[in-house]
Order: sequence, then structure tokens, then C-alpha cells
Amino acid sequence: MPPAPLVTLEKNIGVVFRDKDLLVEALTHRSAVRRSGLKKHNERFEFLGDAVLELVATEYLFRVSDKPEGELTNYRSALVNGEHLASVALEMKLGEYLHLSRGEEASGGRDKPSTLANALEALIGAIYLDQGFDGAERFCREFILVRLRELLAAGKHRDEKSMFQEKAQELLGVTPHYEVISEEGPDHDKKFISAAIIGTEKIAEGSGSSKQRAELDAAKAALKAKKWA
Repeated sequence: MPPAPLVTLEKNIGVVFRDKDLLVEALTHRSAVRRSGLKKHNERFEFLGDAVLELVATEYLFRVSDKPEGELTNYRSALVNGEHLASVALEMKLGEYLHLSRGEEASGGRDKPSTLANALEALIGAIYLDQGFDGAERFCREFILVRLRELLAAGKHRDEKSMFQEKAQELLGVTPHYEVISEEGPDHDKKFISAAIIGTEKIAEGSGSSKQRAELDAAKAALKAKKWA
């Protein structure tokens, strides 16, 4: 299935790109480069967009809240984590605009959370390059930062790694750590297996498309294993 017309996306997000090639590149998955004839994929844009979003979120939180640094860090994590970004991208129907290989599309790539989260970061990077910081900031505020209150109400600023660490320190007096057990798959679709460890004891394992997400999954499983959830 070909991607939906980009003009529809521009209308929906309120951003008209001066350089349409930036938008195309931001929405091109690594898997699509060989078969489509497109020369570039969106991983570099994702790298840029991640940094832009973090700065926008940091400045926003600094200005609107007088909470201490630790709490602001947790708030920011809730705003920029992959699960939240994937849900935003899903509501925007961003997957409909992606250039994917046939294999990636057949495997559900348009709805894959990691692909959607990465594409949203890449889109932010493209907006930054085309519209400057002010344009990227407007987009982030309208579609991402606006959900802060909802995230806090749902306790999303309390991620499983933080909870597991706090419980381990409180009850056992130790800080847990994580080790990558294995990684497999092509670069554009990696799967990591990480273990949550206290001392020398492996408590649980988790998986994810990045080391960070695998560690979060392992912490979630460890909370259940220790009955600390």
C-alpha cells in the first residue's frame, strides 16, 4: 500500500514544509531505501528530533513547574518515552504516511510502536530543519507536551525502572543493574533481551527494540517477580 498523500499530513499538523524532501526523508523507514529508490532513511532525523524534543520539554517544564530536578526529570521522561510518542503518532495516523518495504509493511510496520515513535522523532527533526526551533517547539507543545497532565494523572512519570530501583534500595539496601543477554535482528528491527539483576541474582528478563526499552520491560517483570508492583 503506498503512503497517504503528505499534503494531508501537513494539513493535519498545521505545518507546510518549504522543503518537501525533508518531510519525505523523515518518513522513510530504513527498510524502504533499497526497493523504493529513495536514497536516505530517517534515522539521522530521528537522532536530531530526539534532541530537539528533549530540549523543548526541558525548557517547558522549567518554566511551568517549580518542582525539584528529580521530579522534573521524571516528568520529562514521561513526555519523551517511546510508549508516549508511539501513542501520539498513532493518534496522528503517522504510520499511514511512512515509506516501508513490503516485508516491513506485511509484518505490521505501520502500527509498530517503535517504528511510530522513531518516525515522530524524525518528523520533529524535519520540522526543526525546515521551520526552525520555533516551529518545532509549536509542534511539540501542540501534540506532545499538551498531554502532560494526562500522563501525570496516570502515573506515567513513575517508570518501572525508577520504581524497581527505589524498592530495591528501600527494602534491600542495594541498587539493581541491567545486563544485555542477547540482541538479534537487522539494524532497523533489533530486539534486545536484558536482565534486571540485584547483586548477583537475576530477577527477571525483558525485551524491547532498544536497550532502554528492554531494561524497562525487565524492571516491570522484576517488580512482579518480587511482588513489589
